[in-house]
Amino acid sequence: MNAEEKLPTSPTAHAPSRRSVLTTAGAAALAAPLGMTALGSQARAASGTQTQADAVDVIVIGAGIAGVTTARELTAKGLSTLVLEARDRIGGRAWTSTFAGEQVEMGGTWVDERQPNIWREVQRYGWDLTSDIIPTRAVAPTATGYMESTPTDVYNQQSQLITPLFEGSEQYFERPYEPLFREDLLADLDPLSMRDRLDQMRYSPDEEALISGGIGGLTGSASTIGLTTMAHWWALSGWTFDDYAATSTYRPVVGSTAMAQAILDDSTATLRLNSPVASVADDGTSVTVTTKSGETHTARAVVLAIPVNLWNSIDFAPSLPTEYTALSTDGIGVRSSQKFIMHVRGANLDAFYAEAAPGAPVAMVIPFKERSDGNIMIGFSSNGSFDPSNRTRLQAELQPFCEGIEVVAVKAQHWGNDPYSAGGWAVRRPGLLTGPFRAVQQPQGRVVFAGSDIANGWAGFMDGAVESGFTASVQASQILGL
Repeated sequence: MNAEEKLPTSPTAHAPSRRSVLTTAGAAALAAPLGMTALGSQARAASGTQTQADAVDVIVIGAGIAGVTTARELTAKGLSTLVLEARDRIGGRAWTSTFAGEQVEMGGTWVDERQPNIWREVQRYGWDLTSDIIPTRAVAPTATGYMESTPTDVYNQQSQLITPLFEGSEQYFERPYEPLFREDLLADLDPLSMRDRLDQMRYSPDEEALISGGIGGLTGSASTIGLTTMAHWWALSGWTFDDYAATSTYRPVVGSTAMAQAILDDSTATLRLNSPVASVADDGTSVTVTTKSGETHTARAVVLAIPVNLWNSIDFAPSLPTEYTALSTDGIGVRSSQKFIMHVRGANLDAFYAEAAPGAPVAMVIPFKERSDGNIMIGFSSNGSFDPSNRTRLQAELQPFCEGIEVVAVKAQHWGNDPYSAGGWAVRRPGLLTGPFRAVQQPQGRVVFAGSDIANGWAGFMDGAVESGFTASVQASQILGL
C-alpha cells in the first residue's frame, strides 16, 4: 500500500477485538513515541579525529528512524552519504534497552498494518511481532475518583463517547495522507483545541472524566492539543474506534533499535556517532556542517533529520525563516513527556490497566509481562515535574490503581530533558496544520528537513519517521538534479 492510498474502513465492532482489549483505552497509548548502546555491525562507523573530511553527496544529521531511512534511500540512488549522530547510539526517540532482565522500549514501540510505511519495513525485513499481555482489570477516572471495571466495559463506554468527537472527519480528512487536501473545510476546525471540542459535546462530568486521559493526557491538557491532530489519527486509523484504539498493540520482537540498525545496514552510508552538530552553512553550491568538536564536513546537500524542537540548537547560515525558528521554539515534541518501566509486586497485584486525568503524575499504566516475582509494567506521564525514578513517590501514585502495590525498581526516560530530543511524542497544537506546518516541510536552499514530527501521515510515530525519510530522500535527490 502506498502512503497516498486511502485506508479502508473496518466494520464497526459491537465488542472490542483482541487488539483493542490489549489497549483498552488505546487513545492515550497512541501518544507513546518513538537501549541497546551495543549496536550491531558498525563496520562502516568512522571514528577518526580529522578536522576536515572529504566531501560527500549528502550529509544526514540524525540517525533516528527518519535519518537511517533517508540514508538507505539516498545510497540506493548511488549517492555517497554521511550520517552524523549526536548520541552514542542510533534510533533517536526509538530506543531499545534492558530492565529487570527484559528487553524494553524506552521510546517508539508499536507498529500496525494501518501504518503502511513502517508495515512495509516489517514485511521487508521479516520482523516477527509480539504483543503485551491482555489486561484483566481496568481503572478509569470519574468526576470524583476512580472506577474499576472490566476492560471490555471501559472500552465500550469510551467508544460511545469518543466516536462522536470526530464526526465529519471522513470529509475534512478525506485523504488522510494528504491532510490539507480539504483545507477549505479545515479553516474553522484547525484553530480548535480538544478542549473546545469537549465543550461543544456537553458531556456530563463523569462522561468527560472517563475519556479525559485519552483526550488530554498527551500533553497534560486538552487545551494544548489540536482537534485536527486527533481527528487526523482517527482518519488514519480508518475512522473507527476499534482500529484507533488498537494501533498500539504489536511490536517487533527485535526491538526498535535493531529495526533502525537493519535499515542502516541496508545502506552504504558512513556513520559517525558522538557528533552533535553546531552549525550548517549553505553557500548556494555546497553545505558545510561543523560539529561541536570542531570537525567540518562538506556535502552538496544536507538532510536535517532531528526533532523540530532541536532546530534552534544549530546555527544556520543563512538563517532559517521565521516559520522554522518559531515552530522550534513552540515545539512539537511534548517537552514534559516521560516513559518509564516498572517492576512491581503486591498481594493484590494483577494485570491491570489504568488511566488518570490529564496532568496527573502517572497518566497511564499498561501491563507488559507477568512473572513469578511480580509484574513488569509500562507507565507514561506528561507531568514534567514528576520524577518516576523516585520509587516512594511513584508507589504512592499507583495506590489508587492497585492497593498495596510495591515498586521494586523503575527505569525512566524524560524525553524533554534529553538534550538530543528536547521532547517526546509529537502533538500539533491548534492552528499548526493550516499554519506553518506545510511551510516547514519544504527545503531551504540545499537543506532538507525530515522527521516524524513533520510527516503528512502518522506524525509522531515510527511510521511517520519512515514516510518522512522517503520524502527527504526525494527532495535531496531533486536538489542534486537526479
